[in-house]
Amino acid sequence: MEPTDIIDETTPATNAATNASTNASLGDDLELEAPKDAAATAKRLFSQLKSQRMRLTVVAVSILLFTFFHITAPMYSAVVVDAIWNAVQNAWETGEPYTIDWGGGGTGWPILILALLYLGEASFYYLQSYLMASVAENLNLTLRKQISDKLHRLPLSYFDRNKPGEVLSKVTNDLDRISEVMQTGLLRLITAITTVTGSLVIMVYYSWLLTVIFLAFMAFSLWITKLVARRNLETASLRQETIGELTGLAEEYYKGRNIIKAYNREADSIEAMEAAAERTRRAAQTADFITLSVNPLIRMISRFSQMIVMFIAGSMVIGGRMSVGVAQAFFQYVVQVSEPMTEASYMINSLQSALASAERTFEMLDETEERPDPPQSKAAHVAEPVRGRIEFSHVRFGYEPARPLMRDVSFVAKPGRKIAIVGSTGAGKTTLINLLMRFYEIDAGRITLDGVNTAAMTRGDLRREFGMVLQDTWLFGGTVAENLAYGRPDATREQIVAAAKAARADYFIRTLPQGYDTVLDNEAGNLSVGQRQLLTIARVFLADPPILILDEATSSVDTRTEAEIGKAMSRLMAGRTSFVIAHRLSTIRDADLILYMEHGDILESGSHEELLARGGRYAALYNSQFA
Repeated sequence: MEPTDIIDETTPATNAATNASTNASLGDDLELEAPKDAAATAKRLFSQLKSQRMRLTVVAVSILLFTFFHITAPMYSAVVVDAIWNAVQNAWETGEPYTIDWGGGGTGWPILILALLYLGEASFYYLQSYLMASVAENLNLTLRKQISDKLHRLPLSYFDRNKPGEVLSKVTNDLDRISEVMQTGLLRLITAITTVTGSLVIMVYYSWLLTVIFLAFMAFSLWITKLVARRNLETASLRQETIGELTGLAEEYYKGRNIIKAYNREADSIEAMEAAAERTRRAAQTADFITLSVNPLIRMISRFSQMIVMFIAGSMVIGGRMSVGVAQAFFQYVVQVSEPMTEASYMINSLQSALASAERTFEMLDETEERPDPPQSKAAHVAEPVRGRIEFSHVRFGYEPARPLMRDVSFVAKPGRKIAIVGSTGAGKTTLINLLMRFYEIDAGRITLDGVNTAAMTRGDLRREFGMVLQDTWLFGGTVAENLAYGRPDATREQIVAAAKAARADYFIRTLPQGYDTVLDNEAGNLSVGQRQLLTIARVFLADPPILILDEATSSVDTRTEAEIGKAMSRLMAGRTSFVIAHRLSTIRDADLILYMEHGDILESGSHEELLARGGRYAALYNSQFA
C-alpha cells in the first residue's frame, strides 16, 4: 500500500485538474462567500464543540500518529529497499537465489515492520475520519436544534424581511456545507499542513537540489491551475446564470401553460425556450472545455517534473551520491507533497465557504426574538367562558418605529357582535388582525380581551380563543381528515364529518378517491382553490373557537356556495365575536360594526345604514361597487 493511497488514489496531476474543475464549479459559492470576520466565526463555531472535547482529543492524537506513520513509512522504506537491493546483489554475485531471511541481518523483519507502519497509518487515518464525521454530524444536529428553537421565537417581521428561499437555505444548505467541510476539508487541511511540512524537511535532508527543482515545477503548476480556475469561475458563473434563466423560464411557462395556449403564444414560448437553452449550451460548453483542458496540461507538467527529478536522482544513484532506497523514498515524498499542494486552493476556499455559512447561521441565531411570554404562574388568564369583548385603546404601531402605520386606533367589539373591517389595499386591515393575535407587538396603547390585557397573556392562551380563515389557504401533506382536525387533533370522525357538512364541504370530499382519507400533497394541488378554502372553513367549524377571524374567507367560492357558507357562518357566529375582512361590501351589510380604514387608521365606524347616511368615504366606496 502506497501512503498516498490512503488519502487519494488519484495522481497529483489528476488532483490538480480535478481541483481546477471543482473550484470552477463552486466558483460563486467559494470565492464570493468569504466570511466577514473569519476569526470570530471560527471561534464561535468551535465553541459549539464543547461537549465533544473527548472526540476532538482523540482526533488530534490520531492526526499526530497518522502523520508520524505517514512520514516515517517512506523513510523506513529507503532502509528496506536498500537492504533488499544489497541482498539481491549478494545473491547475484554468489549465484544463489534470493530468499527472505528472518535472521538478525535478514530482510524479513524490516519488511514486516514496514507493513506494520503502513497498517498503523491506515488505521489512524480511518479512525480520525470516522470520529471527525461523528463530530461534524453532532455539530450539525446541535445547530439544527438551535435554529429550530430560534425559528419558533422569531417574530413575523423577520420572515417579512427575508425571502423564504433564503431562510430555507440557511436551515439546509448552510448547515450541510458546514458538516461536509468539517468532515473532509478541515481534516484534509490539517493533515496536509503536517504532511507537507514533515515531508519537505525530509526531502531537503535527502537532497536540497531535487527539492528546489520539484518546488519550482509545483509553483508553475499551481500558477497554471490558478489562471485556469479564475477563468473557470467566470464561465461557471455564466453557466449558472443561464441555467437559472432556463429553469425560471421553464417554471414560468409550465405554470402559465393555459394562458399561453389561450393566447396562441406556443410558438413564441418555444422560441424563447430554445434561445435560453442555446445560451445555456454555449456557456456549459465553454465551461466544460476549460475544465477538461486543464487535465492533460497539468498532467504533462506533473509527469515532466517527476521525470526530471527521477533523471537527476538516477544520475545521483549511479554516481554513488544517493542510494536506490533513498531515491524511491524521495519519489514517495514527491507524491505526498504534490497532492495537498495542488488541493490547497480548494481546501482554503471550502473552509472560507463553510465559515461564511456558519456566519449566516449565527446571524440568524442572533436575530432579535419576539418578546417572551410571562410564565404561566404570572400570566393573566381570561375567565371561562370567554365572552369575546375586544377593545383597542389608543393603539400605536409601525413596522418601523420611526414610521408609524397606526397612530391612535380605538374601538370596542362587543361580545357576540360581527365587526367588519373594510378599506382599500394596504389600509391596515390585516395589520389590525395581526396585532389582535399578537403576531406583532404594539408600540403603545393596549388591547384587551374581556378586560384582560393581551400583552399579559401567553400567546398560546390568547390564540387558543381565536379561529382564523385566511384568504391564502394552507393545507399540509396528509389526509383530508387530518387537515380538518389540525386545530383539534382529538376530534372524532363524526365530529370531522359534521364540521365538513356545516362548511358545505362534505359533498365534494366524498367524491374524492378515498373520501376523508384522501391524501393531499403539500400544496393540495389536487383540489381547486374554492375546495381548499372550504376545507379551511371546515377546520374552523371543528375547532369551535369563541372568536372568529375571517379574512376574505369566501373570496374563491362561487356565489351560490358563498350564500350557503354565509348561512352556516351565521349559525357559527351566533353568540361569538367575529372579525370579517371583506372587499365585497355586499357580504358585510349585516355587520354590527363596520370599521373603515385608510393608511392604518380608522376614519369611520358604525353600522352599514349609519355609514351610508353619513355619506362619507364608506358610502363612496360602497356606491362605487354598485354603480
